[in-house]
Amino acid sequence: MDATLKIDTNAMEWEEEYNEAAGKPLFKKDLIADPGTGTSVTITKYPAGFINPTHTHHCAHGMYVLKGTLHTSEGDYGPGSFLWFPEGAVMWHGATEQEDVQIVFITNKKFDIIYQ
Repeated sequence: MDATLKIDTNAMEWEEEYNEAAGKPLFKKDLIADPGTGTSVTITKYPAGFINPTHTHHCAHGMYVLKGTLHTSEGDYGPGSFLWFPEGAVMWHGATEQEDVQIVFITNKKFDIIYQ
């Protein structure tokens, strides 16, 4: 039996998730969540102008830019860029005013968010 997970992300619908701190929705395609480790992988879309305000996490997480420009407290990053934020790092991130951004979002353990 093949235990390899295979997903056609193009066939998946975007799930809307309202972000109260930003006052706007973002959109996700959940790919995997490991209940044992809390590790997760999603494709996330921030609409143009969406900024997730200053926050921290009890997990480290990475963002790989697929489309658009990821606008962050560390700078702006285009397609092909990868950022890894260590656990406890203070940050903000989202999309530029001009365009949506799509990223692969990866956590190393259970995701949480603490707004400053």
